[in-house]
Amino acid sequence: MNLILYSKPGCHLCEGLQEKLEEILKDPENPCQFKLEVRDITTRDDWFQAYQYEVPVLCVSQTDTTTEKLIPRPSPRMPVRKLQQMLQKYL
Repeated sequence: MNLILYSKPGCHLCEGLQEKLEEILKDPENPCQFKLEVRDITTRDDWFQAYQYEVPVLCVSQTDTTTEKLIPRPSPRMPVRKLQQMLQKYL
């Protein structure tokens, strides 16, 4: 399963969410199995047009498809453990 994080440089909300996701990935007891892909929306016009006012945006995609499903944006104050529990619902 791929977890895609759409972000942009200088976005503190994006950076905070990315740090939490990376912390989840490093946890040896993590039940969520996913590959994190961070996409900079400033590198493509279609991403920028879609997400310029929405970042950070999380999507899930199957490894063998290009179809993406949006995940509700977690609160910036959400603890890592709660984020991990939320991700389990979608992964």
